[in-house]
Amino acid sequence: MRAIDAIETGYFRLPLEGVGSDAAHGAHTHFELVTAQVRLASGEVGIGYTYTAGQGGRAVQSLIDHDLRPFLLGQDPQEAESLNAAMERHLVYVGRGGVAGFAISAVDIALWDLRCRQRNLPLWRALGGAQQCKAYRGGIDLDFPLARLLDSVSEHLASGVRGVKIKVGKEHLEEDIERVRRVRERIGDDTALMVDANCAYETEHALAAASAFRECGVVWLEEPIDAGDIAGYKRIAQETGCPLAQGENLRTRRQFQEALEGAHLSFLQPDASNCGGITGWLQAARMAQTHNIPACSHGMHELHVGLVASQPNGGWLEIHGFPIDAYTHAPLALRDHLAVAPETPGIGVEFDWEKLQSTHEGKDAGRVALETS
Repeated sequence: MRAIDAIETGYFRLPLEGVGSDAAHGAHTHFELVTAQVRLASGEVGIGYTYTAGQGGRAVQSLIDHDLRPFLLGQDPQEAESLNAAMERHLVYVGRGGVAGFAISAVDIALWDLRCRQRNLPLWRALGGAQQCKAYRGGIDLDFPLARLLDSVSEHLASGVRGVKIKVGKEHLEEDIERVRRVRERIGDDTALMVDANCAYETEHALAAASAFRECGVVWLEEPIDAGDIAGYKRIAQETGCPLAQGENLRTRRQFQEALEGAHLSFLQPDASNCGGITGWLQAARMAQTHNIPACSHGMHELHVGLVASQPNGGWLEIHGFPIDAYTHAPLALRDHLAVAPETPGIGVEFDWEKLQSTHEGKDAGRVALETS
């Protein structure tokens, strides 16, 4: 048996291209990238990772180093799905999502990368799916002045996509509504428009917002209220008819199931960086299929392109505002307005380690090799 011989982790604090903002996290100046490399004695390696909105990355790395690594050494790396469940059980007392979910995700993605490399298949082909999917660009643009917001959505469309998403959640709802209306005027009726509130609204405000946004022809209103308020989502969907989306704050199978059964969602957006990696994302996507709704994505477009494209109910890929493409050797490709998953064996993400090291904000981090004992 080819057993796991070592796990190496890395932490990188990387700057954003300017300051972005949303209603949940405030001002974004950087994001954290945590990498996990699963190595076999043969020298084969699978690379996984996760990233955060700027906080908690060190805790994720520590959990891998001190709890998952000793648990996984000697295990069969081909058993990604069963190891995913075993990691959940191992961390159950401190887990059920949260930091544990991010740590499990990074390792799970590495196991899938190793599996696909060993089979000499790209992820989308290993899953038996297509190579292309619809894509939109999302900005971290809540505090952009209106003129800058309009210019940014024009730049998004100039990159080749046929969909854009903007942030809402201003102090005064009227300003949100005006911004959405002006963006719709700028992009025209044939371009997909999504809006993301990052859980900013109370239910009554969300009802008014959803009604107004529906008149603007939005594809969806994302996370209008707290992600756990299933009854509130159901009410907004039923009373306004506005399509709703969520997923980035759903971390466990139970949470996805409860949302799919009760929230009247029109789109599901699991994020492989926090819901258990590729194994968790696929589980959520298949749950969505049983409820006849598309499986979309949140963030991590460089990985999610192969996942969204591979699913029979694959929906929209979000091209996120974190500039991860600046740190990989193969940025996301677009062809005929569609995102194209890479042909390279594995998950399709090859980091530029030298650039990560040189750009990292801080002198003490980077790749930390943990040898077998």
